[in-house]
Amino acid sequence: MGAKWGIKVTLIMGLTLQLFSYSLLFGWKDDWTQAQAIAYVTMSQMFAGIAKDLTKLGGKTVTKLVTPEEQETKLFKLVSLITGWKNSLKGVGYFMGSALIQVSYELALGVMMGLVVLAMPWAIIGLNRSLGTAKKKNASWKEVFKMDNSKLNWLSLARMFLFASRDFWFEVPLPFFLRSPSCQGLGEIRCPEFDCGTGAICGVEGFCENGNPGGGCGGLALERVVVGAFLGGYIILYGQVQSWTPQLVTGPLKQTPPNKLTEVLWGVINCLPTLVMWAVMTWSPSFQDYEVTGMTSWLVAAIVTFAIIFAINSSIHSFLVVNYASKDKVAVSVGFYYMSNALGRLFGTIGSGVLYTYVGDNFGDLIGHDAIAGFAACFLAGTVSSLVAAVITLKIDDHDSGLRCGCVTLVAQSSGTVNDDDDENDAINVKEGAVEDPERVEKI
Repeated sequence: MGAKWGIKVTLIMGLTLQLFSYSLLFGWKDDWTQAQAIAYVTMSQMFAGIAKDLTKLGGKTVTKLVTPEEQETKLFKLVSLITGWKNSLKGVGYFMGSALIQVSYELALGVMMGLVVLAMPWAIIGLNRSLGTAKKKNASWKEVFKMDNSKLNWLSLARMFLFASRDFWFEVPLPFFLRSPSCQGLGEIRCPEFDCGTGAICGVEGFCENGNPGGGCGGLALERVVVGAFLGGYIILYGQVQSWTPQLVTGPLKQTPPNKLTEVLWGVINCLPTLVMWAVMTWSPSFQDYEVTGMTSWLVAAIVTFAIIFAINSSIHSFLVVNYASKDKVAVSVGFYYMSNALGRLFGTIGSGVLYTYVGDNFGDLIGHDAIAGFAACFLAGTVSSLVAAVITLKIDDHDSGLRCGCVTLVAQSSGTVNDDDDENDAINVKEGAVEDPERVEKI
């Protein structure tokens, strides 16, 4: 659609579909069965997911179209800035949503719809209709699913596992774990003489029981607003690190513009926080003895570290996809890439639900399952998925510029390869008469 009708059309369609998905949620009924509720919300979220990717398509595509072909560093900075601020605003949405829903479910939905409506005129008036349309023949459905760009194919496959590595523990297990109550006393403490605590309720038989047995027990028992702030803080940090990766990380390390070797390096580093959390949750006294302060400290440290590392990986990925895409097929290429992204998130989300629910002992209907064991398994799955993404990235043919880590050369640059930063500097020197090598002058 982007290649045929332009980014303006896909953006307006995305915003309209987002309004439709929110309007569906106004139809929620409290007397629905669990199966009815899950089916209805899943259908609404399906439309919202399509809307989000139609909207995101424009952000990535436009950066490629407005940046000259040879200015890769400029492209990297622009992609990182736009993607990072998009994610930071998403984090603000977590804060707002968790606060507004405490006031009213309908108010939360209404505010979200109002924000989308505010954005609509900018899309309608501010964009050129031809922006992003294919200059040659438009892609057929067969061509969409049969990409002839091997770099983009391998990168898309790596992207699937990279985002699964996060969603194996972040999207579903983390909120449930933060909300789930301690296992201690559930099914044993009489109520209402004693306070059952956050996450637990006084059951019909007069005993404290888990308010949501499906979420397990053994977590931090935090209030909903605190959980929303926790998730929102993670996403805002992630977005800001993503925005400034070229200036604060890859630039000082001499890794700008990045290539496949840069991503492999950071992909391996991405395995470390989740691997450490799996080991800590499996053997640390803090989790085995339910020491809330220790558990909280480990989780905060690991999640903040992961947010920073994952943001660097995501920033590099976002640059590589637009860099590998040809300008006459950029909308198709970015769309194909985000199909892989969505598939990875689906894989991670479903896998996390299975692991979180079924790994560990089930203590009964009043208590729920062992959330610590399930959450640890999700961290391990995320580690494996991240490692697989790094290995797949090795298949990409993009290593001529080598790999540096500051003043240390890890992989030597191929002979005759020139960094685009050097090109820009040499262009300035040519203008000032400082370049004496005629071959370099001719190239510039």
